[in-house]
Amino acid sequence: MTALAMLKVPAFRLFLVAYATSLFGSHMASVALVFAVLESGGTATDVGVVMAARILPLTLCLLAGGVISDRLPRRTVMLAADGLRTVSQGGIAVLFVVGEPGLAPVLVLAALTGVGEALFMPALNGIVPSLTDRRRLQDANTLLSMTRSASVVCGPALAGVLVALYGPATVLVIDTFCYALSVAALALMRVTEVPAPAPGESFPRQLAAGWRIFRSMTWLWLFTLHGAFFNFLVWGPYLVLGPVAADSYYDGARSWGLIMAGFGVGAVVTGAVLLGRRPRRPLVVITVAAFAWAAPLLGIVTGAGLPLVVAGAMGAGVAAAVMESLLMTTVQQQVPAHALSRVMSYTTLGAFVLGPLGLVLAGPAAEATSLRTVLTVGVCWQLVACAVLLCVPAVRAVRADRLATPARPAAAGGAAGGAGGGADRM
Repeated sequence: MTALAMLKVPAFRLFLVAYATSLFGSHMASVALVFAVLESGGTATDVGVVMAARILPLTLCLLAGGVISDRLPRRTVMLAADGLRTVSQGGIAVLFVVGEPGLAPVLVLAALTGVGEALFMPALNGIVPSLTDRRRLQDANTLLSMTRSASVVCGPALAGVLVALYGPATVLVIDTFCYALSVAALALMRVTEVPAPAPGESFPRQLAAGWRIFRSMTWLWLFTLHGAFFNFLVWGPYLVLGPVAADSYYDGARSWGLIMAGFGVGAVVTGAVLLGRRPRRPLVVITVAAFAWAAPLLGIVTGAGLPLVVAGAMGAGVAAAVMESLLMTTVQQQVPAHALSRVMSYTTLGAFVLGPLGLVLAGPAAEATSLRTVLTVGVCWQLVACAVLLCVPAVRAVRADRLATPARPAAAGGAAGGAGGGADRM
């Protein structure tokens, strides 16, 4: 079976459709909501507060979402999560269609969206191994990564055009329908999932078991720690100050849409290159690629023209594709399937825990110093942090041919059960 032949597997195909429609709308909304707030008289600080209102409940509810996703059928959890996000995004759309709402109702609805994501993400991470066989797990993750990247290309680019032509409320309405389509696709999907933990096992015990597995993997908590400070110092400020820079130095929503589309193009192309490839030292490859995350910030800091900033965003897209495909596959192969959602909830929580603070502080920090100063700090930190990671023996020691093979039930729907090739390597 080739990597693209996985699209013939009914369960994986429906899952991909659900994920793609949800992501497409979300990336459109991420552009629309920023400019909706700005057009309503909001400041960069207001933009950061609205973004943090989504991220904060996401981080607070992630661990619970991980346990719930290991206790209940993950498809059911994803259905409930997308149903909640349909309602919350619809509410935000209505607010901006009606007029210029105050900040408070937008924050409440953004927080509900964050709760939905806290349920959706652990279930998503845990269900993928049930959709394919282990030998094609990296290809499945790469296809999902390419889908994420394609949504980054198409969503912001179209959003920038629609915001300019019809206003941000239109894009928020489209996002609501995208979540509704995701719910429909998930409802049609049939998948055989791993058995739930023993019924008598309490919530705290399940949470503690996930923590023990997480902390036992040095490379995993190191990458999680790096992700926490990355979101605080690099990506959080970039998401807040990038649109402000586009509005001040370039061409507003259209320019920001092009920059984000460049990120997506780099990720899609890299994903296509990764299909069928298994680097022997996946964590080293990830860390080397991660240097490129600093590129779009560096373009803004140096006052580069828009084409160079877009090119820098493409470099960041390369880093994103490598990280999403190789790291996710490593975790899914190393962690027992019945505990995967819990372990991934710790990883995601660690990566996001400082994110709200970075979003909230980016605006005030830029006002106290300058936009370029804040982004320069992010550039310097990312370069130094990646260099340090490369020096850590635990990172260099992980080899694809030494990965464990946790037990997992056969994939549902005939998914890749007879796939050719050797054991999946990263």
